Amino acid sequence: MSVAQLAGGRVPSFARRAAVRDPLLITAIVVLGIVVLMAFFGPLLAPYDPNQLYVGPVSGAPSVDHWMGTDDLGRDVFSRVLAGAAASVFAPFAVVIFSAVLGSALAICAAWFGGATDAVTARIIDVIFAIPGLVLAVLAVAMFGKGLLAPIVALSIAYIPIIFRLVRSAARRELAKPYTAALRIQGVGSLAICFRHLVPALLPAIVAQATVGFGYAMLDLAAISFLGLGAQPPASDWGVMIAAGQPALLTGAPEQSMFPALLVVVTVLAVNILGARVTAWAEGGDR
Repeated sequence: MSVAQLAGGRVPSFARRAAVRDPLLITAIVVLGIVVLMAFFGPLLAPYDPNQLYVGPVSGAPSVDHWMGTDDLGRDVFSRVLAGAAASVFAPFAVVIFSAVLGSALAICAAWFGGATDAVTARIIDVIFAIPGLVLAVLAVAMFGKGLLAPIVALSIAYIPIIFRLVRSAARRELAKPYTAALRIQGVGSLAICFRHLVPALLPAIVAQATVGFGYAMLDLAAISFLGLGAQPPASDWGVMIAAGQPALLTGAPEQSMFPALLVVVTVLAVNILGARVTAWAEGGDR
């Protein structure tokens, strides 16, 4: 498969045929499309002010006026879910972008130069890998204060080793192929080889790992907000909503926690399905 075609949006014919025959993939794409629309236009689509108190009964059940019910302060859960989609989606997206870019850059440099550069970089990555992402995020919050910025930076650093190890192994295999030596003999510069040949060849693996990483980042950030260390009330972040609705579970009013939790689970599943298909397409094209 041509990576340039994949990156440019021209999906190979075998991928298009597979997509048509794969209802699970189509469902995942539709779900992700809805979530992205919620993230961009959620506040505009919300029927109520997400922070307005007592627009309905306290801990009310779903109804015609309140599709997802109301929370313990009478706020419309559907409006809060729409308003909180942006932070819940864009924060893990930022984690994935930063970790993928930095991890891939370090991996390519380590594979290209080898020797001491590779050894030192690998040891630093091993140290980072030994620290769980959630622990690093909690330490960042303790140092810089509550909010999403510190956990985003911390998780971006924590996810670098995963991308690094995958890309370094793939880059080593790619650099060992005859065409790389042929390009060097022809006098093609190092930057040209990297950006015109090496990076495009590694792109499918990076994209596939990034989609999987998005799911983990979303879960980790939701957990951090659930613990009260990420987004702070009255923000309508999905993790905050799950935590705030926890007491109502015991009173038979699960709506405040149930709907944002379902959205987190469904979004993560959809992203993972898409990532699995991207990996399969890349491997099928390579063969």
